[in-house]
Amino acid sequence: MKRLVIIHFLVLAALAAFAQPFSLKPVMELKLSDKIGQLRAVPVTIGEKYPYAMALMYSEEAEVDPWEGMFFFPKHTLKIAVITTGGKVLWKKDLGGGIVPGIWFSPLFAFDLDQDGSDELWIINNRDPEHPLNYPHFVLQKLNPETGEVQAEIPWPRPEVPQELSHLYRHFIFGAYVKGKPVLLTAQGTYGPMRIQAWNSDLSKRWEHYIPKDARGALGSHVTPIIDINNDGIDELFWGERCIELDSGKQLFCADEANWEGHSDIIQPVLNYTTNSWSVFTCRESFNNQSPRLVMFNQKGEKVWGDVDEGHMDTGWAARLGENGEPIVLGVKVGKKIRTADGEKRTGVVEYTYNAFSGEKINLGFNVYTSIPVDLNGDGIHELVKGYFEGTGDVLDRKGNIIGNIGGLSAMACQFAGLPGEQILSYSHDGWVKIWADENARDTEKAHARYAHPFYKINRLQTGNGYNLFTLGGI
Repeated sequence: MKRLVIIHFLVLAALAAFAQPFSLKPVMELKLSDKIGQLRAVPVTIGEKYPYAMALMYSEEAEVDPWEGMFFFPKHTLKIAVITTGGKVLWKKDLGGGIVPGIWFSPLFAFDLDQDGSDELWIINNRDPEHPLNYPHFVLQKLNPETGEVQAEIPWPRPEVPQELSHLYRHFIFGAYVKGKPVLLTAQGTYGPMRIQAWNSDLSKRWEHYIPKDARGALGSHVTPIIDINNDGIDELFWGERCIELDSGKQLFCADEANWEGHSDIIQPVLNYTTNSWSVFTCRESFNNQSPRLVMFNQKGEKVWGDVDEGHMDTGWAARLGENGEPIVLGVKVGKKIRTADGEKRTGVVEYTYNAFSGEKINLGFNVYTSIPVDLNGDGIHELVKGYFEGTGDVLDRKGNIIGNIGGLSAMACQFAGLPGEQILSYSHDGWVKIWADENARDTEKAHARYAHPFYKINRLQTGNGYNLFTLGGI
């Protein structure tokens, strides 16, 4: 019995040694600008010279949204910079008055399309800078990540007109893999007629997928997850509740096609490690009397469970918050959204949390609105940083205890700095950019497997495109 007690003590001691208290500290600090009103960022690899770098797109201006009820005329321009995670500024560039500073007008993506070992930067620019809404003069540009030099450009695909302002200026740039080969993707639209294009390494068009305004089934989403859902080596895109394979651009299925024709605000894949199968969670905005607003589908697009019959779902995520990292999903209903030159705010917020696979309602016991999942200590279980929308910057453990504050909002929450655990990139209104890490982090085998998963690798590149800051929470 004494021997068993000793062994039990040693096991507990070993576990306690691993489960050290969080020590969240800034590992990089940079004064980027006098003021930052918006910032989005993507991780960048520049060969062996700078394997850990970041591209930042930022402005003194708050986020400008194309919806007429939120659009305002900006007084400041959009800038782009590349810095290493050690704080070395490689270059900065002012994009001028031709680009409206807002994520729907100006996505940012880093992707090694030509497979030379360095990620190119992909942006939208305007050849008519005096007229920032002159769509026919928009171009897709490829930038050298080390210098900012324009390496190539092609015309940005033009949408159908006329459309209202909110529908017309919704742009996406992202990427995927087909049998190991990279494919660049661009897209236009969310609510009306929508187009998605695929581009080969020489920027020749591979295909275009067109979804007319009167098509049956869901409209687009603010989140564009890439996933090889049938494990055939060809990635698929979830465009709203439409699953599109990315070799030829063919739609595999449209989930709930006969019952839902509205905008599916959030699309969140969730991996079941036990069965190695995917589920897909969606949070839907208000649309006629169609319901439910929160739905979980299996990987064939079949409904597993649903809840909430009415209301405007504005955001949501999946996070590994269970005792053993079991996934929880969140849907957030809002009453009113306000966005001005001073920033944004939501009122009438109601949170809904569930066991991801069963749909059982769960009371977490604390508020998680504005949070982004992040595994700071590398144990395979998420923490949450309140760094989204009007977040406070607080960092919470899975029980809701505050373990730190990042002093601003978050532009990335993933592994991007070559350190154990995941890191947080923060920015504050006084112009500071910081990388936060847990000094006590140690990656488990579960964490290493997560970082190596193809879903993790491709979707962590989407933090400058749409509302993809929390997509990694599903794995």
